[in-house]
Amino acid sequence: MNRRAKIERKTSETAVFLDLNIDGGGRTDLNTGLPFFEHMLDLWCRHGFFDLIIRAEGDIEVDPHHLVEDVGICMGRTWQEALGDKRGIRRYGFTLTPMDEALVTAAADLSGRSWLHYDLKLPPGEVGPMDAELFEVFWQSFVSEGRFNLHVILNHGQNRHHIIEASFKAAARAMSEAAALLKGYNDFLSTKGKLE
Repeated sequence: MNRRAKIERKTSETAVFLDLNIDGGGRTDLNTGLPFFEHMLDLWCRHGFFDLIIRAEGDIEVDPHHLVEDVGICMGRTWQEALGDKRGIRRYGFTLTPMDEALVTAAADLSGRSWLHYDLKLPPGEVGPMDAELFEVFWQSFVSEGRFNLHVILNHGQNRHHIIEASFKAAARAMSEAAALLKGYNDFLSTKGKLE
């Protein structure tokens, strides 16, 4: 099976091409103009076994916000499309992921309903050239367009880089587990008879 989707999205602020393969091997080809963001997306793919190609440009000289948000929108739309009708998926995923002194919990439910609980309590400031708050913007866009629940919670940690990195790794592991196909199961893990 190859659950894959592509999207092109253009606005007056950004232009994004994105190709996501949920059943990949952790390969990436990323060009956003934001190296730290690309680092986080690369490790999200590596730890979730997703393949991702992104060609994105935008008004990052004004503020990276628009580009980060629009990449999140495109990732959510391709995630939703690539999952298809979600027949046979595990639906739920959970992990505790450490990164040195930081420990992050992530839980995902591919229910078809959007909800983000993002509780990282990051110290204010930048990571690379990006405000730390932009990562919540990214996940909110991803979750809203991807139509799933994601809870990302900091158990403990002090270093912004470590906390954000642990959160992307944790989200990847939880989402990968939730998207995995259950062997021998070809139905919807819901009493509704569908996941939407």
